[in-house]
Amino acid sequence: MTTDSQADVLALPKALRYDHFIRRVADTGQVWGLVNDGWAIGKTDEGALVFPLWPTRDLARQCAVLEWEGYEPQEFGLQELFDELLPQLEADGILPGITYTPDEYGLTPSHTELRKDLLARLRQHAGSPDHPAE
Repeated sequence: MTTDSQADVLALPKALRYDHFIRRVADTGQVWGLVNDGWAIGKTDEGALVFPLWPTRDLARQCAVLEWEGYEPQEFGLQELFDELLPQLEADGILPGITYTPDEYGLTPSHTELRKDLLARLRQHAGSPDHPAE
């Protein structure tokens, strides 16, 4: 997929939305959640708690409906994701949920898998001559 249009991303299956999330977050260093007197938390069909994450403000804003109506997108950096959020989520037993849509849950990788995939993408960038040094 070469386009980043919101409609195109929302139409992707979960696995491809996950790939888009990894690429986009590695490129921008930005991750988005929804907040309103606390962070938006979802549940899997099995009842596991999930912390939804999006690669852009607009994709997060699309999900500020139903139980998350009134929530606003909040940005945090990639370093904060690695150093604070993922360790806290893991300690609390909360899964990361990647690129939810208004109609579908996002993929819920393990904390280790998400960290590994983001670091692999960042390493690819480090070797790329067209990507500025971080």
